[in-house]
Amino acid sequence: MEDCIFCKIANGEIPSATIYEDGDFRAILDLGPASKGHALLLPKKHYADLFEIPDEDAAKAFTTAKKVAGALMKAAGAEGIQIVQNNGEAAGQTVFHLHIHMIPGYKKDGHPGAVWNPGTLNDADRNEIVENIKKYL
Repeated sequence: MEDCIFCKIANGEIPSATIYEDGDFRAILDLGPASKGHALLLPKKHYADLFEIPDEDAAKAFTTAKKVAGALMKAAGAEGIQIVQNNGEAAGQTVFHLHIHMIPGYKKDGHPGAVWNPGTLNDADRNEIVENIKKYL
C-alpha cells in the first residue's frame, strides 16, 4: 500500500530505531512508548490486521515476536513483557497495518496493562536499547 506509513517504515523508506530485521519483518522502538523498550513488529507486506494475514505468515509473525520479545526483555532488564496486537478501531488500532506491540514490564513501574498514556522515546533510551539488544539476537 503506497500511502501506508508502516509499510514505508517496515521496508526502510522511513528511518526508524530498528532492533531486528529479516526478509519478512522489521522490529522498531515505538516513538510513543508505554514503557522503556516498547517495540513494534511490522510485516514488510501490507496486511490491515490479523484477519488479512495468511495463517503461515501469522504464525511466523508471532514466532518472530516471541524471539524478539525474549531478547528485548533481557536487553532492557525487564521482569515481564506484554505482547499486544490490536485489530480495528474499537480495539485501539490506530494504524491499519498489522503490527505486534512488545511492551516490557518493570516491577518498579507497576503493571500498565494493555492501555497506556504514550510517553516519549528519548535519545538515551533509544541508543541504549538499540545497542544492547544486539547482544541477545
